[in-house]
Amino acid sequence: MQRLLAVTALASFLSNASAADKPEPILLWPAGAPGETDDKGGEKVLPDQGARKVIRLANVTAPTIAVYEPAEGKATGAAMVICPGGGYSILAMDLEGEEVAEWLTSIGVTGVLLKYRVPPRPNVPRHLAPLQDAQRAISTVRARARTWGIDPARIGIMGFSAGGHLSAAASTNFAKRAYEPIDEIDATSCRPDFTMLIYPAYLVEKGDVPKISPELPVTPDTPPTILIQTADDGIKVENSLFYYLALKNAGVPAELHLYAKGGHGYGLRPSGDPVSAWPKRCEDWLRNLGALKTEK
Repeated sequence: MQRLLAVTALASFLSNASAADKPEPILLWPAGAPGETDDKGGEKVLPDQGARKVIRLANVTAPTIAVYEPAEGKATGAAMVICPGGGYSILAMDLEGEEVAEWLTSIGVTGVLLKYRVPPRPNVPRHLAPLQDAQRAISTVRARARTWGIDPARIGIMGFSAGGHLSAAASTNFAKRAYEPIDEIDATSCRPDFTMLIYPAYLVEKGDVPKISPELPVTPDTPPTILIQTADDGIKVENSLFYYLALKNAGVPAELHLYAKGGHGYGLRPSGDPVSAWPKRCEDWLRNLGALKTEK
């Protein structure tokens, strides 16, 4: 009954959330992203595929953030950089972006929607340009935290599918940037304070014996992390299981919620599966972490 109420409340929220007054995007790299040649023909929205109606944004060359602020009197001071998924080929901007930002604001968290570069750039790891964008986004939010009513010590990152891999990469690669610093924003830390990985992909290498992907060097300094996945996900559940074990072995506070059914790519859109209650699990985790405390 409790799960049904949570799913019903979420469905009502999604149906009532207004897309009117979308925040103005902010360029992350006013002089152009590192190594960007802008030769991919411009951004475009691809046709829908499958049963879900999803905005599939392709050919991103000018990364931005859009800051969704909670209603007056509701803000907790916490913020979350949101990384949509899409296999590092496209970005599911509504399903795993705008809808997530609206949910975050409903619990008092400033949602910062990251539009990172896709598809992969030639002759470099597919996550490199997105990681540069994610690091720059975290530092930008921290540098402007006071302007946006954000606590610079409560800035997290979350991602879906490939965006989950990107969030994990940003959470394990913050000691040295993936680009040469360019201004005072890059003097600000790009380490997230907490991490939420929702049906993450690419966390383990391909092979019979799962091993954590080498670009994800988990250490005791990796931020506290929560993982959500289902056993019937087309992305092997070992992604979450082995990453969780790596966090545990490093002494990083971590929580794993594994559900039997639900598949992949559901975002916040409710279904009859228990995994639809994952937003409540994440809200409880953030609250227990102290991320949702209201500053006096």
